[in-house]
Amino acid sequence: MQTEKNIMRLHRNLVLAVLEALNYIFNDGLMASKVVEKTLKKDKRWGSNDRKFIAETIYEIVRWRRLYNEIAGTKEHYTKDNLWKIFAVWAILKGIKLPEWGHFIGTPERRIKGKFDEIQSVRKIRESIPDWLDALGEKELGKLWDKELHALNQPAEVILRVNTLRTTKIALKKKLESEGVAVKIHAKYPDALILVERKNVFITEAFKNGFFEVQDASSQLVSAFLDVQPGFRVIDACAGAGGKTLHLASLMQNKGQIIALDIYKNKLNELKRRAKRNGAHNIEQRHIESSKTIKKLHNSADRLLIDAPCSGLGVLKRNPDAKWKLKPEFIDQIKVTQQEILNNYCKMLKVKGQMVYATCSILPSENKAQITEFLKNNANFKLLKEQKVSPVQSGFDGFYMALLERTA
Repeated sequence: MQTEKNIMRLHRNLVLAVLEALNYIFNDGLMASKVVEKTLKKDKRWGSNDRKFIAETIYEIVRWRRLYNEIAGTKEHYTKDNLWKIFAVWAILKGIKLPEWGHFIGTPERRIKGKFDEIQSVRKIRESIPDWLDALGEKELGKLWDKELHALNQPAEVILRVNTLRTTKIALKKKLESEGVAVKIHAKYPDALILVERKNVFITEAFKNGFFEVQDASSQLVSAFLDVQPGFRVIDACAGAGGKTLHLASLMQNKGQIIALDIYKNKLNELKRRAKRNGAHNIEQRHIESSKTIKKLHNSADRLLIDAPCSGLGVLKRNPDAKWKLKPEFIDQIKVTQQEILNNYCKMLKVKGQMVYATCSILPSENKAQITEFLKNNANFKLLKEQKVSPVQSGFDGFYMALLERTA
């Protein structure tokens, strides 16, 4: 948050696009990412700076929704007039001079800044988070919660993962820069490139040729943690659209077999399209229609990846509206689901085979506690190592990974 002077000039058509999008998000409950995507297609005359303003402003107001409501006094009522008030709060705290439009006349600039200073001592408002989630975070993480929560409120950088089946990191960097996309290397992440400035990378020739995928740096650690080798039989049990599946294919150099499982057939169809673009030929998609799908694979995998469904609290940087959609009952239920998946899916592993349990959550109850409970009920498994990725320490998403071995 900042209140210094900003020379940005507001354009009415762009502000109206932002307000319309916020109405869909706040009043109709639509996902921010989907609304942003649709909004950016509305006017072909908008340039890259216009699109950047629209997308970043929408996400920022969604991210700081509770804070702006508190300052504006709008009490979570998203009428047309109240959305203008919330926008005015955003602009003033960014140091942007409000134009003399009807909706902005009489905006109490000094009171807004004073209210912002006044509420800095109240974390749940300052960090813009529901009461129950703030209480849960403090209960589970103690003093660490304050800094982790603040880190999760910082916008996510765009990270690419080089597809080593098609190119190298250095070659990809050169290719992107020739297309006007500046990227930088991160020493701790061997396959990652970080965008210097947000750009639509999906229209590049490099993307169309399958040279990279967009994947957060923390997420890139998961497949590597599984320690796969060319020739292995690997099962990705909760594959989704296959971000980690494709990384596994790269690490295995297209040798061996990857079986990608998921309960959602449409996600597996998307994986099939992505695999073709990536040149990944060792992936077989299988839809989980019943427990029989799992039973047929018992005792067959050298490696097993369980990228479990979770609260997603580690990825609030890129999904800021998730904190408003989450409910306590969902977190309680997802922990039951996580344990069921661990106990049922682990049987697909061979003796001496290894599996990774991973989540994009920072809650110990979804992470270490699940592994402790699993080991208590499965004496034929042992924990080899685990890794917690902190948003504060890494600057990227929050993740947890545990590597286990089946001993008998």
